[in-house]
Amino acid sequence: MADTAKDQEYEILSPPSDLRSKVRELTPREAKKFDPVKAAEAALARLSSHFGTWMDNESATLLRAWETVRAEGLNDETLAGLFQAAHNIKGQALTLGFPLVGEVAASFCHLIETVPSPDKLPLSLVERYVEAIRAMVAEGAKDEANKTGVELLKTLQGVTEEYLAQFPPKQDET
Repeated sequence: MADTAKDQEYEILSPPSDLRSKVRELTPREAKKFDPVKAAEAALARLSSHFGTWMDNESATLLRAWETVRAEGLNDETLAGLFQAAHNIKGQALTLGFPLVGEVAASFCHLIETVPSPDKLPLSLVERYVEAIRAMVAEGAKDEANKTGVELLKTLQGVTEEYLAQFPPKQDET
């Protein structure tokens, strides 16, 4: 005899409304002319006026995470908040038109992921990353056209790799 839903420890939820009632189905003629990539690009163009504000917000979130580290010290929880803020910037920067900032955030994430423990993370380098990202967002250092931003990225990457060289690579367990 099959178990019924009442016998299980889960509940099936139904959405409050059927989204199909909210959209109109395209006619075959309309469907032939519809270009989803073009529609997505148009939607991004409409939203692009907000991208700078969104990056400002992400930068402010990173600063708050850094201030928490400074106030409470570096531990697994505060490091997780800092990493999440940097990771969000890394993931959103290209879409929001700040690829150079995304590269700085990626290098920062690499540093955090590679150190063996929170106590091995140099706070002075963390502060440099936070301030670099904030400055680049504030100044609109979006891509390789910003020579100062490019130099800042190279410097941070170099310092990071030099620092991380002291830690042997982690061996994969098989």
